[in-house]
Amino acid sequence: MQTPPVDSPPSPPRPRTALRVTWVLAVCSALLLTLVAVEWPPLISLDDDIAGTTHRWAVDEPGITHAMRILTDWVWDTWTMRLLCAVVVLWLWFRRGDRWTAVWLGMTCLLGSLLQQALKAAVNRSRPVWPDPVDSAHYAAFPSGHAMTATFVCGLLVWLLHHYGAAHSLRLTALAVAVVSVAGVGVTRVWLGVHWATDVVGGWLLGALVVAVAVLLHRRRHP
Repeated sequence: MQTPPVDSPPSPPRPRTALRVTWVLAVCSALLLTLVAVEWPPLISLDDDIAGTTHRWAVDEPGITHAMRILTDWVWDTWTMRLLCAVVVLWLWFRRGDRWTAVWLGMTCLLGSLLQQALKAAVNRSRPVWPDPVDSAHYAAFPSGHAMTATFVCGLLVWLLHHYGAAHSLRLTALAVAVVSVAGVGVTRVWLGVHWATDVVGGWLLGALVVAVAVLLHRRRHP
């Protein structure tokens, strides 16, 4: 009697794949940063076109613009994201008892924020200037702090749900919320005229790079 075939268990993600993803993100981030720093004309022209179009929409649609300001100033603000990260750090430390991961998460978010500020100071890119602004922001433009912070905080939290084996439905819900938040905060920053489109893309790439490097380090400690 022939025994039925048994499916082999799924193999874990290969470390080499994660390392390749990290290198791709690093190269893309460095390339975009370089093009922004040297003010590559085609990129600057694209930024100008996108900014001009979205600013006209923002002026013509005050209701949508008001909603965008609420989302960017409260729901997806950098301090909201940092507070969310702090809550999870406390949960990991006191409820989960995983103190190493709690420190890892807190240090990653801290270092990600410091990296963002260092790059802003190094590139020192000016923000868009409008005769009729609909919002204001301070400090240099590249990379977008809102986009970068939302990316690495949401990315780390989604990965932690996967790491701890959360229910499939919970992971899918968290992933959907994370994607909407990361994409949405980028849209708000360009719509409100406080960032160029490439500032947001740079924030996304650098935030994803922070997540990739952090996950590689975590897997070295807990393979």
